[in-house]
Formats: sequence, structure tokens, C-alpha cells
Amino acid sequence: MPNIKSNYDRFRQKVYIIIYGTSTKAGRLFDLILLGLILLSVFLVMMETVEGFDAKYHFELVFLEWAITFFFTLEYFLRILTINKPWKYIFSFYGIIDLVAILPMYLSLFFLGSTVFSVVRSLRLLRLFKILNHPQFNSQSSQLKDAINASKGKIIVFIYFVLIITIIIGSVMYLVEGKESGFTSIPVGIYWTIVTLTTVGYGDISPITPLGQFIASFVMILGYGIIAVPTGIVTAEIAKRQHKATIHPESPCPGCGTDEYPNNANFCPQCGHSLNN
Repeated sequence: MPNIKSNYDRFRQKVYIIIYGTSTKAGRLFDLILLGLILLSVFLVMMETVEGFDAKYHFELVFLEWAITFFFTLEYFLRILTINKPWKYIFSFYGIIDLVAILPMYLSLFFLGSTVFSVVRSLRLLRLFKILNHPQFNSQSSQLKDAINASKGKIIVFIYFVLIITIIIGSVMYLVEGKESGFTSIPVGIYWTIVTLTTVGYGDISPITPLGQFIASFVMILGYGIIAVPTGIVTAEIAKRQHKATIHPESPCPGCGTDEYPNNANFCPQCGHSLNN
């Protein structure tokens, strides 16, 4: 019995190194194969929607999709089996994506057409940065994430303001243009306002009165400003954080390799490793 347990523990350890490890040869090979299968899976789902191609190679497409799904299912359960805290992985960002990635094919047994949702597997390509594990990628990713988190409050207030403006302009356009121009209700006016503000302009509804056209011109110009504001907020936050950090190319962090940290820092702001060599 102890021998069986020790063999099982060794098996878990080897599989853990392959699946979760990115520094070993076997681990990197597994990750590259995984990325290749993800790309192939997304490609197969897209080609399945091409009628001529699907009619000719339907059996091959379905067979490959099920084979890839079986591999992803096996990988998902091995990740749960080999980690010490399975619930931590199951409810993590990547754990939820991994689960959602395998569900569409099984759901297709009960609901026709659900295989299209397999394109969600493309989200698994986010693992690329984790696999590369390059200090520069880690540093830039951390900066962007921190800047977005710091700007979250400003962006929410801005979006709230835009929603209010959208409701007001949509209501005004309903009163100014009326049903003759296609503005049959306030929700339709709000729809037109959103389409115009985002500079999409489908052209299915357009004002015909001089006042309505004047308002539309104002909304179009306002749309460019609305697109620029969130970008400016995040960019300003990134610039602020970069200004606080000083680049030390000759003394990178021994832990993660970043060379951006304050002059008086004793510990790396990215990984917490001691900077006092």
C-alpha cells in the first residue's frame, strides 16, 4: 500500500511539472503543443461554418474537434488532480476558461449548433505570456493592469456621464425628428445616439430636419472625444507610474528581472524579492 501511494505521488509530481512548469523542456513542449491545439481548434470551428468546406470534410472536422476536446478534458482533470489546492485552480481565471473551453462540444450532444461557442478557446491563448515568462512582458503586463485598476473609478464615472448624455440626446432626437425619420421611440433614439457616438454610423436611421442634422453633427464630434477620454485616462496613469519608477539596467531584480523600481526601494515592487545584493 505505501508503495502504491509513493508511485501515485511520483506520478502527480511528474505530471505537475509537465503541466504547470514552464522552465523544464517537457513543460515548455507541453505548453507549445497546447497552444497549437488551441489554434487548430479555433480554426476548425471557423471552417465548420463554411458550408462548402463543412459539406466536404464534416466527418474529419467533427472527429478532430472531439479529439481536441478529449485532450483538453484530460488536461483539465490532470490539472485538478496534480495541484495541492484544486479549488484554487477551479475558481481561478484560467480554471474557469479551461472549463468553459471544453463544455461546447458536450453541450452539442443536447443542443445543436453549440459547437460554435468553442471559439471561446481562443481565450486560452492568454497563457502565451505566462509560458514565455519574460521579465519585460511581466513588467509591462503588471504596469497596464495597475494603471487600469487605478483608472477604474474615473472610467466608471465617465461611462455613467456618457449614459446620461445618451439618454438625453436620444430623447431630444425623438422629439425633433419624430416617426417620419425613423425615430419611432426614445429607445430607438438612444440606439441612434450610441451608434453615432461610437462613430459606427450604420445609416439605417438618419435625421432629415436641419435641427436634427445640427444635433447629429454635434454628436459625431462628441464621439471622437468620448473615444479619446478613456485612453487618455489610462495613458496618464501609466505615465504617472513610469515617472515614479527609475530604470536600473545594470542592477535588475534577481527575482523577476525587472529593471524598473524606485531608487530607495529595498524590495522589488513586482515580485517582492530583496534588491540589496
